[in-house]
Amino acid sequence: METVVIGEIAGAYGIKGWLKLKSWTQPLDQIFNYQPWLLSKGEDAEKRECSVLDYRQHSGQFVISLDGITNRDEAARINRQRIEVPKDRLPGLPKNEYYWADLIGMQVLNLAGDDFGTVSNLLETGANDVLVIDGGRQRLIPFVKGQVVTSVDQAAARITVDWDTDF
Repeated sequence: METVVIGEIAGAYGIKGWLKLKSWTQPLDQIFNYQPWLLSKGEDAEKRECSVLDYRQHSGQFVISLDGITNRDEAARINRQRIEVPKDRLPGLPKNEYYWADLIGMQVLNLAGDDFGTVSNLLETGANDVLVIDGGRQRLIPFVKGQVVTSVDQAAARITVDWDTDF
């Protein structure tokens, strides 16, 4: 089963087992529509299913109560765990829109055919998302379709960019 990371446990909150939550969905509260969640420590780690019992917004983020977590010590044990869901539970996207998870691992070439490496991550900067590309060196390339990103070929797992090799 292919999963997608949609958030992360960001620490214990209080003494009754509540947790801070980092949501990577847009809008942020969309994360609660994909339950139950799978918690894991990393890509190949065992996944544990859990459900949110309660949540509320606090200081610009969410705090949550999960089933089976009843005190601060239990909450601290799952700090920094990833929140994953099966990929097939995410809604379909319109043409020329992509989930970040679909772009990670794609090969990036410029118009001259120079291989920059593969997308290892994306950054949200406010103005536009930025591809983090690891190859011979790390490059940060704005994900601006039609200007910098000239094509995304999901079948070939390749992104073509209008970007000079010296940048």
